[in-house]
Amino acid sequence: MYVTRHHLFAAAIAAALTAASPVSAQEMKLASATINDGQHEWQKLFVEGVKARIGDKLKMGIYPASQLGAIPRMAEGVSLGTIESFITPTSFVTNLDPRFQIFVVPGLFKSPEHQYATIQDPAYRNHLETMFLDKGLRVIGAIYNSPTVILTKKPAPKLEDMKGMKVRTFASPLQMEPMKSIGAIPTPLALSEVIPQLQSGGLDGMLAGMPILTAFKYYDVAKNVTDLQFSYILSVALVNENWFKAQPKDVQDAIRAAGREAEQKAFPWVLDNNKKANEVWLANKGEILKLPAAEQEKMMKDFLAIGAKVVDSNPAVKKEFDVIKKVVDAKTPK
Repeated sequence: MYVTRHHLFAAAIAAALTAASPVSAQEMKLASATINDGQHEWQKLFVEGVKARIGDKLKMGIYPASQLGAIPRMAEGVSLGTIESFITPTSFVTNLDPRFQIFVVPGLFKSPEHQYATIQDPAYRNHLETMFLDKGLRVIGAIYNSPTVILTKKPAPKLEDMKGMKVRTFASPLQMEPMKSIGAIPTPLALSEVIPQLQSGGLDGMLAGMPILTAFKYYDVAKNVTDLQFSYILSVALVNENWFKAQPKDVQDAIRAAGREAEQKAFPWVLDNNKKANEVWLANKGEILKLPAAEQEKMMKDFLAIGAKVVDSNPAVKKEFDVIKKVVDAKTPK
C-alpha cells in the first residue's frame, strides 16, 4: 500500500487519541454489553478474586453496557487483543468459532441447575477452558445467564401471532433458524441498537433473557414477554490468549482460579436475579405469557429437528456437541 502524508497524519492522530484514552494500556479491560446482571456480577466477583490472590499486581477495569463498543466490536476486540476480556452469551461469538453454538442447542439443558452441573463437571470444565485456544481465545468464566424469552410489542400468546414479526436475535443459526420456522423474521442486532429500533418500528420484538429486559427498562417500550422455554443461555468470559500467555505465572494462576470461583459464587446470585427480574417486569405492568401446552410441544419437536440439522452440518460442531452431550446425559436428573 502506498503511504501518503495524509495516512501518516491520520495515524499520528489515532495514536494521540489512544494515548489520551482513559483506558490504561496496562489494564485488563473487562467488557460486556450488559449491566446489573449475571455477567456484570461475574466480572465484579472475578476482580475481587484476583485481588485477593495477587493484590494490585494486575490492574483491572470493568466496562459494562457496551462502553467499549457494540457487541461485534467487543468480540473482534478480544479476538485481536485490543480488549483483554469480553463476557457474552455464546451465540454472539459464533462468528469467531461456530463451535460456540453447541451450548444453545434447543432442549440440551433441562434446567439452570442441569446446565450448571454439566459445565462444572471437572473434566468438561477443563476441556472448555482450552477448547478455543486454536482461535486465540481462552474461557476463564462460564455462567448460567437466563432462559430465552421473546419480547414483543403486541401480545403473542400463540406462535401464529409472531408470524411476520421482525425479531432481534443473536447472530447464531440456532436462534435465527427457529425463528424462521415459526414465521418470524430474524434480525441480528447489537443490544445498544434494539430500543431505538423498537421505538421506531424497525423491530417488532427481540429474543433475550429477562434480566436484560428489566436492567434496560424495556417495559417502557414493550410490555409483552412470551416464555418459549427452548434453551438456557450460557455466557462465557473470554480472554485473549496471547495477552494471557504474556502474564507472569502467578497472574495466570490467579485469573484461572478467580474465574472459576466467580462462576460458583455467581450461580445462586443469577438464579435469584432471574426471579427478581420476573417480579420487576410484572411490577411495571408487563406480562409474561406461555404457549398452550400442545403448541409448546409441537414447537419443541420442530426446534429439536432444527438443532440436530445445524449441528450435523458442521463436523467440528458435531464433534464438540457429542462431547458435551455425554456429560449432559450423565448429569440429567433421573
